[in-house]
Amino acid sequence: MGLSGPDAPDAAAHPAAASVFGDEAGRADVYARLLATKGIEWGLMGPREVDRIWDRHVLNSVAVGEAIPPSAHVVDVGSGAGLPGIPLALARPDLHVSLLEPLLRRATFLTEVVDELGLGDRVVVVRGRAVPAGDNDPLGHHDRYDAVTSRAVAPLPRLLGWCAPLLREHGTIVALKGASAADEVAAAAADLRRHQLTASVASVTTHEGADPTWLVVASR
Repeated sequence: MGLSGPDAPDAAAHPAAASVFGDEAGRADVYARLLATKGIEWGLMGPREVDRIWDRHVLNSVAVGEAIPPSAHVVDVGSGAGLPGIPLALARPDLHVSLLEPLLRRATFLTEVVDELGLGDRVVVVRGRAVPAGDNDPLGHHDRYDAVTSRAVAPLPRLLGWCAPLLREHGTIVALKGASAADEVAAAAADLRRHQLTASVASVTTHEGADPTWLVVASR
């Protein structure tokens, strides 16, 4: 079963798509339209998000790439509809991205999106979840990566407990957060020490005229 659906005019290609995605702008446009159609039908996006698909979701997600080194192996925790993992893979074709998602319906959607976009050479879908060290959840995922990304998954202390076990030595957690990112880092000081991580906050503007996107970058 494919995901091809009717055009979604309100999700038409963003003027910044070419500058952000380069040669992959066409596939980014297809992805935005899938979010605006099948993403809503499958319950992964709210209907009110259609006019914000590009700015709030697709382009916003690309910000995590600012903190990820070349040719890294990346896992996107709680990937949901593929955010930020799929836009990241489109903007950074040098990366290998695993979309980690525990819910079958979402994992199925992701698999079909990856197939539709022809990204199978560098993006894989893993049905599983990030768990704290020592957790015996049968869906627990225990591979290790150069970078772990997340978007709207959990408060920072809980997120660190899930993501730190997935890091290779000298790996980096990159979390998309709001304007209160610095407060979250301060509140998570004890958790950062426990996981032997050092965190900073970065403000990234993905394209001209965009509002800043806030990242928490936690590294070993």
